[in-house]
Parts: sequence; structure tokens; C-alpha cells
Amino acid sequence: MTLNNKVKFIQGNQAVVEGAIAAGARFYAGYPITPSSEIAEGSANRLPQVGGLYVQMEDEIGSMAAIIGASLSGKKSYTATSGPGISLMSENLGVAVMGEVPCVLINVQRSGPSTGLATKPAQGDVMQARWGTHGDHGIIVISPSSVQDCYDLTIEAFNLSEKYRTPVMFLSDATIGHLKEKVVLREIAPEEIVNRKQPNCDPKDYQPFKFQDQEDGIAPLAAYGSEYVFRITTTTHDERGMANSTPANADKFIRHYTDKIEKNKKDITIVRKYNLEDADYAIIAFGCTARAALEAVNIAKDKGKKIGLLQLVTIWPFADDEVREVLKKVKGVVVPEMNLGQIIGEVKKINDYGIPVEGLSRVDSLMITPKEILDKIEEVEKCL
Repeated sequence: MTLNNKVKFIQGNQAVVEGAIAAGARFYAGYPITPSSEIAEGSANRLPQVGGLYVQMEDEIGSMAAIIGASLSGKKSYTATSGPGISLMSENLGVAVMGEVPCVLINVQRSGPSTGLATKPAQGDVMQARWGTHGDHGIIVISPSSVQDCYDLTIEAFNLSEKYRTPVMFLSDATIGHLKEKVVLREIAPEEIVNRKQPNCDPKDYQPFKFQDQEDGIAPLAAYGSEYVFRITTTTHDERGMANSTPANADKFIRHYTDKIEKNKKDITIVRKYNLEDADYAIIAFGCTARAALEAVNIAKDKGKKIGLLQLVTIWPFADDEVREVLKKVKGVVVPEMNLGQIIGEVKKINDYGIPVEGLSRVDSLMITPKEILDKIEEVEKCL
């Protein structure tokens, strides 16, 4: 089969829309908010062209509820917002976790807290993405660093959501969302698309949360309106979806929401490695800051300095093994991020090697530059 690719010069937010459609998404519900509004606009334009549906809701609370309902009706669904909207979606995010509902939330980050600097970039929603809804649970969070990523990784977000029956957060930012670059809108082969497992049992025997007899630990999910009649509840429930508050049942399912993510980290986690083979120092970065970090690595290479980069494409679950591999090989690490140190804490937790791990933070809405990163590495070098 011959696949057709299209080359476009578009914004990151526009590439997200194209990635969602390529992944098979056919329902969007949202409420416009800077700097994500182009995703709503693009979805309103593109979804009807492919037989999909766009709904502008009254607020972000309703938006999250709508994509949960659409997903349970069998449609791949998504929404887009920024930090304040994620705050409003957080309760229903927990509903999606509890109901194991596949869906994708796109957060185009801006400076906060509250209204903050509405048109300026930031990376301050890392912990909100991980713990934005109450209770123990696993979550998958992916962060793009280019417009091409906005296309490719949106497809990956939907695939992971469908495979593991979980909400996935796509953690972009105002810089990447509004950046224009050349992007290849690759035609995706059918075998590259993951769709949720369907039940094949007798309808009367269907249990929507019976994961124990599945090799991958993920229960099949039927669609509302099909011959498989089932219910979803926000209360702790059993395999049938019926409320069950016994300690044994609560323990089983609460652990399951985390285990299905953590036990599959090798399949879920994506990192990119640059010049780490013989590096003396390493940078650990994500999102738009990874662009500056890569430029810093290239500048250092031209000067004969051995500096490498570990780019965290998957932020959650955290890439512990890959980070440890870097920590045990280098003399020091710098973690640049446009927040006051939300990722560096995770790095320090697993630094069992006694090397310096230093942060580089900006929260003034300005981008971290390659020079700032190289200057910080020099500071670390002088302390040894």
C-alpha cells in the first residue's frame, strides 16, 4: 500500500488537530482559552470534514464530561485548554481515571498561577498534570518540543490512551503551540493505530472492569448503545461497575489504576538521547526548553566540550531508569525548566551517585537560552 504524505508549514496547535484526526479522533468538546484556542478553531473546521463533531461547551467542566461520554459511546475524543481549564477539568479527570475511559487532554501551558500571564509560555503544570485529580492513580503525560512532535505525539497519545484505557495529557506550551515549522503530515497506516479492545464474550457475561483474566491487564471496553449493557460509576466499584466499598476491592482497583501504567513503563516511556555516549555533563530537559538544551549541546560540541542531553518526551510516568543511566555516567547534571523546579526534584530523588544536580529556572515568561544553560554547566564544573 502506498501512503501519501503532506508537507505543511503550520502552527503546533494546528498540527495537534491533524494528529488527532489521523489517530481516529472524531469528537471534540472544549471552551476556548489562550494559548490553546487554535486547537478549538481547527477542530471546529476539520472534524465535520471527516464525519466528526465539534461542540463548544459552556465551560471546561462540561467539556471534560462531554469527552468522557463520547468516548464511552465509542468515539475517540479530546479537548484542549490551558492551566486554568485543567484546574476546572480535574474532578472529571478523576472520573476518567476511575472509569478507565480513553481520552486525550491537551494543555497548552501558560504562565500562572490563576490567570497569570495569559499569552506567555511556561512549564509550571508538570505536577498539576501528575496529581491534578485527587487520590492515587497513574497518568500518562507527553510533552512535545516541535511542530512535528505535535503531529506525531498526538497520535501516540491517542494510541496509549486506547491501549491502556486511560486519560492521557498532552503537555504543550504557548511557545510550541504558536510556533510555525515545516511538518510532515504522514499518512498513517491502519496497523499504526491502536483501538481499544472489544469484548467477545456473551453480552450477559460482560464485565467492563474485569482485568484479571486479560494478558495485558486491560479489560475490553464496549460502547454505550451496543449489545453489551454496562454502567460506569464514580464510586469505587467491582468488575461489573457496581459500587463495592469492601477493603479488598478498594485495594485491588486503586492499585490497578497505578499498576497498569507503572508496570508498562518500558512500553510507555519515550526519551531522546543526544551526545550522551561519552558526555562529561548532561542536561535533562523537556518541551520547549529541550530546544534550547539541544542547541547548547551543539554549541558545546563545536567547542570540543562533551555535553549531552536527555530529553524527556514522556514526563509521566517518570523515566527513572533512563535518568539513572545518565546520572551514573556523568560528572554533573543541569535541569533547565520554565518553573521553579518541578522536574529537578524527581531527578534528585534518584541521584544515588553523589554528583551535583543543579536547576536552572525561569518564571518571568522569557525562554531559557542556550547560553544560560552553558553558563550553568560552567558553574557546576567550577564547583567540582
